[in-house]
Amino acid sequence: DHRDLHSFPTRRSSDLIEQRRSTILKVSRAIVERQTEFLDHGISHLRPMTLQDIADAVGVAISTVQRVTTGKYMQTPQGVLELKQFFTQRIASNDGAEDYSAKTVKEKLKDLIAGEDARKPLSDQKLTDLLNESGIDISRRAIAKYRDDLGIPPARLRKQL
Repeated sequence: DHRDLHSFPTRRSSDLIEQRRSTILKVSRAIVERQTEFLDHGISHLRPMTLQDIADAVGVAISTVQRVTTGKYMQTPQGVLELKQFFTQRIASNDGAEDYSAKTVKEKLKDLIAGEDARKPLSDQKLTDLLNESGIDISRRAIAKYRDDLGIPPARLRKQL
């Protein structure tokens, strides 16, 4: 039974382009709705948000959100950002309040180190204690990893006499 390929209904390329445009717009709107504080006030207000969060909000697969956010940029009050930059893992708060984004925790870590006494730099354990006291539930090992990610050497190498 040979079937003529032309007998199957096909979607016009203009329909596909419109569907793609619509998906990009929906994903972008969902991102902006969740990240308004960041857009208004900067990195310390970046909320934790995963690809799954946006996929659920828009009603598409994670792979669709992944594809739609790769190589796409948005002009924002914080500059031109790749849509991927809005996604960050969650770091739990130890008081059960709002979770923190990994980028926000890294920013706080940079601030603590920038304000340290160069003759007595803060150890990873002391940094962990300070962040835990401020409500961020994070391990010393995670602090060491974030410090490395930021290109900041350990306390013994930051010490200045």
